[in-house]
Amino acid sequence: MKKLLTAGLIAALSGSSLSAAPPDPLAPTGRWSAYTAGRAATPPMGWSTWNAFATDIDEDKIIGSAQQIVDSGLAAKGYRYINIDDGWALKRRMPDGRMIIRTDKFPSARAGGETPSFKPFTDRLHAMGLKAGIYSDLGRNTCSEAWSPTDTDLPRGSVLEREVGLYGRVDQDIKLYFADWGFDFIKVDGCGLRDYGPDSERVRSGKFRALGPLLDSGAVTRTDIPAVQALFRQINTALTRENPDGDYLLSLCVWGAANVRAWGKDYGSISRTSDDISPAWGRLLVNYDTTVTRSLYAHPGSWNDPDMLHIGAGDFDADHLTEARSHFALWAMLNAPLMIGTDLRKTPKALLDVFGNADIIALDQDPAGNQATLAYDSSDLQILVKTLASGDKALAIFNRSSGDYDVDLSAAHLKFSDASPVELTDLWSKRRTSFTGKTKLHIKPRETLIFRVKGTRTLQGGYYLSEQPGSVNPAVDGVVRPTVDPTIFRTAAGWAGTNGAGDRPTYAGWGGARADSAPYGQVLHVAGKPFAAGIGILANSRLEVRNSRARRFTTMVGVDDSATDKTHSVTFAVYGDGKLLATSQPLKWGMAARQLSVPVAGIKLIELVARSAHADTATLPVTWGDAALME
Repeated sequence: MKKLLTAGLIAALSGSSLSAAPPDPLAPTGRWSAYTAGRAATPPMGWSTWNAFATDIDEDKIIGSAQQIVDSGLAAKGYRYINIDDGWALKRRMPDGRMIIRTDKFPSARAGGETPSFKPFTDRLHAMGLKAGIYSDLGRNTCSEAWSPTDTDLPRGSVLEREVGLYGRVDQDIKLYFADWGFDFIKVDGCGLRDYGPDSERVRSGKFRALGPLLDSGAVTRTDIPAVQALFRQINTALTRENPDGDYLLSLCVWGAANVRAWGKDYGSISRTSDDISPAWGRLLVNYDTTVTRSLYAHPGSWNDPDMLHIGAGDFDADHLTEARSHFALWAMLNAPLMIGTDLRKTPKALLDVFGNADIIALDQDPAGNQATLAYDSSDLQILVKTLASGDKALAIFNRSSGDYDVDLSAAHLKFSDASPVELTDLWSKRRTSFTGKTKLHIKPRETLIFRVKGTRTLQGGYYLSEQPGSVNPAVDGVVRPTVDPTIFRTAAGWAGTNGAGDRPTYAGWGGARADSAPYGQVLHVAGKPFAAGIGILANSRLEVRNSRARRFTTMVGVDDSATDKTHSVTFAVYGDGKLLATSQPLKWGMAARQLSVPVAGIKLIELVARSAHADTATLPVTWGDAALME
């Protein structure tokens, strides 16, 4: 890796003077920078082998589940990707380095002659109207090689033959998987960069070569973030080359480590925000919490991934329908990939009905691509709202706790007028009700009420930016020192159990851009004035905003009252397609918010820059209050 980074540095310097100033990250580009490669205009849906079978996979299990996807009608509802996880590789053949399939588990691969091929397998899935996914790792070796309790399903052979990960073989493997074998999706794990350091027992035993560690799940400060990003860039280059039609998906699976919750949106189709899920309520809360405040970091083409659905086991089996329904409803509100992880050949109808709820699937697949935002937030209960392409809203009321609640739901939670009727359609019972102003709803423990909602918008003739996070990208969020997020639920239901020191905070992202919230979770305030709508972000930040039909952008800007820096000023600027449209005077803490109102008709990309001379942006949150696009 040191050689790779050194080569990259030399290449970067070869065309410029050593004294050249680095580019200004706050300078407008007129270009949307979040990931749009591949085919992820909506979150991918499908099925994966891992939760049901781990490495104990074979062709019959996979094709049987794929057939059930088709026969049950789930494929017609959008479940298309059939993904093989870890456990398929026998070895890397030497000296040519070609990957060899476990033909005892995948007999159709023998049709390739002396060199096994997955092409007959992917052809079969494609003939069923489905897509095919495969697994690899950023490093030389995979997660199962590091953590499997037995070697039954692990790669065989010499040290070099057991190196089945992508490291040093990216171009060769991506060509094989996509151009030759016909896969459409790849999940790339990170254990190879984390678990094979020189001091690990597996390396000291002589079974594996040392690599890194370049990634540390426990501390972002011990992770080489540029090195991890460089490897994903290399994978993307190969994917683009081997898929000229753009029909592919890249799943980043570094489990919320390496500050990936901030930059995954720029590198892949879906990006894991947390460690693996397990079939336990506490684990659901962890994975959900790593995603729910990150609505501005997900867009059409690049989605947050709190991991696969674990419906069908443990706290989410057929005897726990309340929890199973909550799991499904919450993942849909988060615009998460809907990847089933149970053995569909044995799944009871009650759970198939959960997976097949077309009205809830439609929320996840809504083309506007707006992940839900928090309209009410507490440790026990949350209200999530998302704006749909039709102008309707989706509403979820989530009871995290073990007690019943009577919930006061107001039109204001939905940014609807309290003088006009609000119509609710329950997406489980299909029952329709209405209220004006406020209503009371009862919710049971671990239940999630979920509705499609119609009403009259409070903001007539436009949308608040916080209502359309799928069109707002924090290209630069002002976070210069990634810090762990203390608000994420911590559970004893993790992989370590009660061994070690416990489930300590590990997921970076604290202080990131937030919709209708200051970066550290406070209500937006400038000089004592609250804003129910707006974007909270740190100074020295740049937001990209897509515009299709708005004629005017309006906002009230200022240093947020949550700032501890009361000395340094911030200047706010609005750009359209790279050109300056408006700027504010320098504003400090305690100064009243100033209005910016600019015409944006015909402008495709608006950029909002908050600039300060102060380098410690962690102490300087700012507010784009009531930021809205008016038609």
